[in-house]
Amino acid sequence: MLPLRTERLTIRMMRQPDLGPVHAYRADPTIAHFQDWEMPYTKAAAQRSIDRQAELDGPTDGHWVGLAVELTATGEVVGDVAVELRGGGMFATLGYTFAGAHHGKGYATEAAGAVVDALCVAGVHRFVATLDPENVPSMRVLEALGFTFESLAREAELIRGEWVDDLRYALLAADRAAWKVRPRTPAAEVELVEITPDDAYLWGRLRTHHSQERFVSPMALSFRDALFPEVIDGAPVVPWMRGVLADGERVGFLMLAMVTDHHPEPYMWRLLIDRMHQRRGLGTRVLAVLCAQLREWGHTTLTTSWGQGPGSPEPFYLAHGFVPTGDIDDDEIVGRVRL
Repeated sequence: MLPLRTERLTIRMMRQPDLGPVHAYRADPTIAHFQDWEMPYTKAAAQRSIDRQAELDGPTDGHWVGLAVELTATGEVVGDVAVELRGGGMFATLGYTFAGAHHGKGYATEAAGAVVDALCVAGVHRFVATLDPENVPSMRVLEALGFTFESLAREAELIRGEWVDDLRYALLAADRAAWKVRPRTPAAEVELVEITPDDAYLWGRLRTHHSQERFVSPMALSFRDALFPEVIDGAPVVPWMRGVLADGERVGFLMLAMVTDHHPEPYMWRLLIDRMHQRRGLGTRVLAVLCAQLREWGHTTLTTSWGQGPGSPEPFYLAHGFVPTGDIDDDEIVGRVRL
């Protein structure tokens, strides 16, 4: 299956000439922070990794194999993708490491995606990847490939003398195929519809990426909060829930805290777009439909709040005219947009 070529990268077996660059980025304490190899990482350790696969010509059942990733235009090695095959080549464990100077350029997603696709063709049925719960950038790489979070194993790995938690992500070959053909283009029609007792369970299947759950609650928690609303200023919040349809397909969820005598300003409590429909501009469309509805009701402002950190929705809200009010609610920034 090697070499693999993408738009920018060439992926091939790691060989002796790669010793220098591989050792350099793996020995970087920042890069090694979320990895499991011993530190300091020596050239001898890098040499042993290369020697172990000297007689192999690609991913091989029963072996860990390191695949060097180089920039096709320059030949520079910028990282590697590691693969272990088991079960006669039906199961694969995936890992990846890239030099710090080349983070944030999409190389990990591009290279790992090419490897996954090639292994699907070769007959791999199930992929797994494990990572530190604090390694949000790595979560986002996996999620961009279609992997989903399966479990958290508590204190499951002994890394440099410390027991650490381990997140488990997985992907079936069928999942990858579905991910690659998911809708990518803007929807012709976006509408907010009532959620009924008969179809609530279908809306409950909506799912964001696991890395986004720090900012957007899962559907089960949203339904809980609607059923048992928070009491603010002596009165319970009144929820207004709507499902989001895009060209007739269930793609998202919206919940508003309605205006009451105790709560004089509408507050967007939840906005969730399903993981299979993100990056289609649906958040923008939903916000436009909501603002039009609020204007029809006679309101002139809308508030919401957001957390901060990698993957925060803050850029989205700022781009759509929300201005921080200076208030903080449960460690979240409160913003307001004028309608």
